[in-house]
Amino acid sequence: MNAELGPDLTSDPLGWAHPPWTRAEAQAIHDLPFNDLLFRAQTIHRENFDPNRVQLSRLLSIKTGGCPEDCGYCSQSAHHQSGLKASKLMEVKRVIAEATKARDAGATRYCMGAAWRNPKERDMDAVVAMVEGVKALGMETCMTLGMLDLDQAQRLKRAGLDYYNHNIDTSERYYSEVISTRTFTERLDTLANVRDSGMKVCCGGIVGMGEEKADRIDMLVTLANLPEPPDSVPINMLIPIEGTPLGEAEPIEPIEFVRTIALARIMMPKSHVRLSAGRTAMSDEMQALCFFAGANSIFVGDTLLTANNPGEDMDSALFRRLGIKPMEREAQ
Repeated sequence: MNAELGPDLTSDPLGWAHPPWTRAEAQAIHDLPFNDLLFRAQTIHRENFDPNRVQLSRLLSIKTGGCPEDCGYCSQSAHHQSGLKASKLMEVKRVIAEATKARDAGATRYCMGAAWRNPKERDMDAVVAMVEGVKALGMETCMTLGMLDLDQAQRLKRAGLDYYNHNIDTSERYYSEVISTRTFTERLDTLANVRDSGMKVCCGGIVGMGEEKADRIDMLVTLANLPEPPDSVPINMLIPIEGTPLGEAEPIEPIEFVRTIALARIMMPKSHVRLSAGRTAMSDEMQALCFFAGANSIFVGDTLLTANNPGEDMDSALFRRLGIKPMEREAQ
């Protein structure tokens, strides 16, 4: 290893990617000169993905608001005065209709989210029907419904659910500063149930919540050191929402955000790294740097659950300027 440039990725494409990672190893890469960090991230990205293809996913809130959790960033928490009204679970037919429109617009993965602590038994039949209906459209399916026990995870797997999203949000150290109604260990337990059911894990976090650099690094160390790294790693930039405890949080510095993306790509070379919430606050140039750093998945559509998201026209225009094309739908 060159003391100044970090690990030699030409002889070992995965660099130091030999679990368990330590914070010291991860931080040494994170703190490389910016150009060296991006070079390493792009090198690894090219060894595992087409660098000019980005996966398009669509996210639908199938049950909005009224969540009993107190996540400090979330407008859907019943603990906060965000002005968001709670809704009932959407009808299955409507979800399938929305998924069909998303597929026809080029989305290859359809994600459905419900503002629950965990799904109730009375809702499972409808949730299963949604998965089966979206799967029948030839799309990858993803859901985020809160905590799952093993039986629920296995039932969703049998219905055809490909991915389950359950973010750890931040480092274990900083976690209690953001959430008090669910422990960090409980999040890891749900990830274990998803993994044991045979579904793919979608798990990432949120940056810009007042955490320290070490917390962002520790979050990625936790993800990379799971028994299997997540297949999909969403990195969200906090959208401060009025009425939530983090409504006036200071934004993360753009270069630091790009460093987080690059480190995620280096530590989890075969995962899709998704540039998720917060893109409305990013310039085209910042997004371009994120794609160069290894981000290769985005959400499309005007809304992300309850937050604004760049419109598809804006995404299409940016893709044309960068020479990026959507990933093609895999044969089912």
